[in-house]
Amino acid sequence: MPNLFALAEQALCSPDVETKLAITHQAWQCHETGELGLDSEAFPPLAVNAARFPDRPRLVDPRKLPRRRLDRTEGRVALLHAVAHIEFSAIQLAFDHLYRFRGLPNPYYFDWLGVAEEEARHFEMIRERLRELGADYGDLPAHGGLWGIARDTADDVLARMALVPRFMEARGLDVTPAMMAKLENAGDAVSVAVLERILHDEVGHVALGTQWFRWICDQRGLNPEEEYFVLIERHMKGQARGPFNLELRRLAGFSEAELSRLSGSAG
Repeated sequence: MPNLFALAEQALCSPDVETKLAITHQAWQCHETGELGLDSEAFPPLAVNAARFPDRPRLVDPRKLPRRRLDRTEGRVALLHAVAHIEFSAIQLAFDHLYRFRGLPNPYYFDWLGVAEEEARHFEMIRERLRELGADYGDLPAHGGLWGIARDTADDVLARMALVPRFMEARGLDVTPAMMAKLENAGDAVSVAVLERILHDEVGHVALGTQWFRWICDQRGLNPEEEYFVLIERHMKGQARGPFNLELRRLAGFSEAELSRLSGSAG
């Protein structure tokens, strides 16, 4: 029987895009048919730096990324390429969530496997749209900020849940509607439809982060509304960029107290 942790390790450590996608779909299909083992002792987690990314795209400082004038095809390509890289990184992140942290309830592992599968589908949708516009993933540079947070939180699942789904990915709930509006104004209804599907699913991903963050806080006897901001201060120096999409964050499980404090910290 295929083992989830073995497949996750293969996905994380392969530098090949197609291999990562194939392993993701294989793992999900095995789960769907009840043929996925969860024996973790045979596959202890490797160090977070063992993860591999493809040679392309070339990773650069975010300030060196191409400008995104959406009235031109190359601007829309630049925007969609950035989204593709986020979705590709999110496959890695979901696998690392389930691979790195052991001793949690089985639903935790299957939840993040489901997220990996959805992120892979998102990536494939964005990549198809890039190809329709005459480009492909890897054609432009990208930045590696999301994986940097994974490295910073590799020793603590609570910090991981707070900082990746509930901080970095939650930011997507804030900014994606504005991207969709700009693309709509540029007459690119096809790209808008792709981002609309992704946004719908991402609310659920952030909600899973909320669910497991609160569960772990409860296990440790911590106040989740306080601990969230302790972790933001520790790892992000308290940085919280607004404006925030309060409606979508509520759907993703943020409390009114959290939303009020986030809004206040963003000025």
